[in-house]
Amino acid sequence: MRLRLLIRLLLFGCLAPAARADVAVFLEEPYSYDGALAGTGHAAIYLRRVCAASPTVLRRCQAGESGVVISRYHRIGGYDWLAIPLYPYLYAVERPGDIPLFADSKLEAALRDRYRRKYLKDIAPDGPDGTIPAGDWYELIGSAYDRTLYGLQIETTAEQDDKFIAAYNAGPNRAAYQLVTRNCADFVREGVNFYYPKATGRSVVADLDVSTPKHVAKSLAQYSKKHPDLQFTKFVIPQIPGSIRRSRPVHGLVDSVFTAKKYVVPLALLHPFVAGGVGVAYLTSGRFSPAKNAMVLTQDGDLERPLTKQERRAYEKGLAEVTKTRANEKPGSEEASWEHLLADAKLDVDDHGRPVLQVRTGGTLTILGITRDNVLDGEGPREVVQELLVARLREQLKGGRAPKTSEAELRRDWKLLKAAFASPEEAHNRESSVSNSSAGRTD
Repeated sequence: MRLRLLIRLLLFGCLAPAARADVAVFLEEPYSYDGALAGTGHAAIYLRRVCAASPTVLRRCQAGESGVVISRYHRIGGYDWLAIPLYPYLYAVERPGDIPLFADSKLEAALRDRYRRKYLKDIAPDGPDGTIPAGDWYELIGSAYDRTLYGLQIETTAEQDDKFIAAYNAGPNRAAYQLVTRNCADFVREGVNFYYPKATGRSVVADLDVSTPKHVAKSLAQYSKKHPDLQFTKFVIPQIPGSIRRSRPVHGLVDSVFTAKKYVVPLALLHPFVAGGVGVAYLTSGRFSPAKNAMVLTQDGDLERPLTKQERRAYEKGLAEVTKTRANEKPGSEEASWEHLLADAKLDVDDHGRPVLQVRTGGTLTILGITRDNVLDGEGPREVVQELLVARLREQLKGGRAPKTSEAELRRDWKLLKAAFASPEEAHNRESSVSNSSAGRTD
């Protein structure tokens, strides 16, 4: 057991509190209009041992803090870059235990606005009559609701962090975004090169000498191969399960043309030589898979291995058996369905500050827990809790270009599912067993 624990710490300790620091490129998949058009996505820089005294002031992290995500934005408060703590940036909450198990656009917007009102009103003040303001401020928080992210992380030193903090705190921070010459990828490229000069660059062939998020990530991966003495890690941050449309593959400039039929087919018909050049550029320099051999960053901040195909099939079979059993039982009313309740629900917090939903079932206002820590504690109908957990697991078990969960995290969700489907007698016996075990434990 001690040997297994030691191996685990060596393999997955790169995000755990330690004296060593890290810098990571966050390569973020495109969604919405970007996903339908160019598909270049977004880039940010993640510093594990640097934190935010405010969105515009950096400092060293204290014990228990998870680092900061920094990126260049357009039309947010007049600033060039803004710094947001890791969990708010990814999930619009401050603690891992507050991350919802399943989300729609309404819940996402409510979580974002709650965080804005608490921490970002100077940057994104209320609109008329105290309403949610317009603008791009929403890009600062809750990124993992809209898209899958990839982290490419390389070790640094505390001394390098101190120099970074001093330089960026002292430098100008006024809006300087330009699509071609000073975009989000340029900011990340410059940030990584601050730690390791010339580690990342632009690609004349793949991106026509324009910085793109994909090439910044790719060039850091190439740099790590030339410097094997520096610990390098790749990981995936899965998009939160929910009804929000899934993000799309991230592209560079050339491969966005080569991989999209709507562009490459007309180009091949009208300008076959140009199309051939695009194809050669893609094959020689555009291909890069950020998910290959990547770990999964769990919502608790650990790096775990993704599900294997065999494990995914086994869980799919088990889920089919569970849902079949449920289908044979008396179905719940339409009013008690998960989608129906989510559409009219109101975000609130429980006594521990964890997100819950106020929902109406049968004309009665009830509280439904939506996090891993409180989903079984609420007053919501048993069928609704079951449906929520089934919907989450179905999304996590889907195949795709990137893993959607780790084996360890899915195992925790499976335990929740079993508890939600347990009969009242089984639940009582389980609680009694836990109580007796705790009472009889000796140290």
